[in-house]
Amino acid sequence: MRLDKFLADMGEGSRSQVKEAIRKGRVLLNGKIIKNPEEKVKDTDEVLMDQRKITYTSMEYFMLYKPAGILSASKDRMAPTVLDLITEKKRKDLFPVGRLDKDTEGLLLITNDGMLAHKLLSPHNHVPKIYFVRVNGMITDEIKQQFQTGIVMDKGEIALPANIKLLSCKEAESEAELTIYEGKFHQVKRMFAAVGLMVLYLKRLSMGSLILDESLGKGGFRPLSRREIEELKG
Repeated sequence: MRLDKFLADMGEGSRSQVKEAIRKGRVLLNGKIIKNPEEKVKDTDEVLMDQRKITYTSMEYFMLYKPAGILSASKDRMAPTVLDLITEKKRKDLFPVGRLDKDTEGLLLITNDGMLAHKLLSPHNHVPKIYFVRVNGMITDEIKQQFQTGIVMDKGEIALPANIKLLSCKEAESEAELTIYEGKFHQVKRMFAAVGLMVLYLKRLSMGSLILDESLGKGGFRPLSRREIEELKG
């Protein structure tokens, strides 16, 4: 790999910025000042920039407890995004795997592993996603059966069969855990709207084998463990 690409990938600046840093003698490769941005770097090489050791990381995986009010996007000119919350990232090509609405909280996977993202998001793989949901009315047995059969949403779009685990049910408000196997636009809200209920609060609890670490707190994040990564890929 070229030295300038190595440094740019690790977030040390744009390609032009790291080239300038290299030409100014700010970068050492195995103890020697290198001024050629095209110098090749191997995995076993030691790279220092401004006396800081730069270790190359090809893939990163973070669990984020997304708070309400934050966009599920890599960047936005007007509003903070989930990537802004990951303050210890090395890669600059991270992205959220799937999206949570701005006012939805809970589990979000942040990575640059495109193959894993495709596996988790493809509707053909039927990866379960569990949400805690609060709605403004009663979730009846009839509604539960409709969800299990497959709700017809607005514009005639049909959602795959989903499972409702009722936690509490009152005339004014119900709480439940909802398991779905796809990720259509605003899907949970549209599913409940189709049966005349409005979602008051929504929080994603899990995605496949990955379960939200509640100890993080809203806005908190941590790298995934090796076991968590292996289970997601498995």
